[in-house]
Amino acid sequence: MKKCMRNFGDYVVYLIVRIAICVVQSFSLAACHSAAEVMAFFFNDVLRVRGKLVDENLSHAFPETTRRERRRMSREMWTHLFLMVAEVAHAPRQLHGLNWYRRATIENGAALFKALQSDRPIILITAHFGNFEIGGFLLGVLGYPSFSVARKLDNPYLDKFIGEFRGQSGQIIIDKNTGYEEILDVLRNNGVMAFLADQSAGKKGAWVKFFNRPASAYKAMALLSLQYDAPIFVCYSTRRNDEPLNFTMRMVASLDPRALPPGVETVQEITQWHVAILEEQIRQVPSQYWWLHNRWKTYGRKFPPDWSPIGAR
Repeated sequence: MKKCMRNFGDYVVYLIVRIAICVVQSFSLAACHSAAEVMAFFFNDVLRVRGKLVDENLSHAFPETTRRERRRMSREMWTHLFLMVAEVAHAPRQLHGLNWYRRATIENGAALFKALQSDRPIILITAHFGNFEIGGFLLGVLGYPSFSVARKLDNPYLDKFIGEFRGQSGQIIIDKNTGYEEILDVLRNNGVMAFLADQSAGKKGAWVKFFNRPASAYKAMALLSLQYDAPIFVCYSTRRNDEPLNFTMRMVASLDPRALPPGVETVQEITQWHVAILEEQIRQVPSQYWWLHNRWKTYGRKFPPDWSPIGAR
């Protein structure tokens, strides 16, 4: 009986989400933008959802800011989050192979596209920054399907629905908890693996510096790059001029395991390298980062007293 009730509840939630998406799709992007600003004010200034955590993260990242400035930055973040939902809902209808160039500009992409046509696997690294869902969608629209790692949703109906959306342009999701062998298969077959590199790796992670605090980061990207001879590309897609569904897709740095520069050779150094690059980019557009993300939840645990990786000196 409990299983049936849970299944019924999951389906009801799924229907609510589908109806909400239909409603969002019925409005123009301009109307969605206005609605996102209203919702942002409600969540940020009225309900104060995760307000303490967001303010703590911003105060560490930007210690020179006042509380009022951080409140504004937090509101802008919420606007970005709600706008992301609208963009994801509208993307299948408004973003395709014949018009993508009207919605996105690609910067510094020559090296990446050359690598995509090679016979080597590729590792793409990004973060909860900009609209990372649209980034994967765009890559698929351009004819380069990728594999991404994500946690499977508890609601099976929603999980299937979101998976189908991502798969519309060739973006395939691998379960974070059970998909390690699938990741290896992708790299063995010279595929494209994309990772969100700003998640806490717990006690076993590599300790790096991220926004003025030590943070635990996953070593997998560096290890897989070295093991499978896979070049790393750090990239992201940010909204241009605060205009919905209008992006700059940018490749900002790359690292080839065949020609590692001095000081970026070990797993620890490679991990700090891509974390530092992401931080630098996020600082330029802080309103499009997920500050409500509890990135530093393992802060201070078993932290080496002589810790001084590249970029932390």
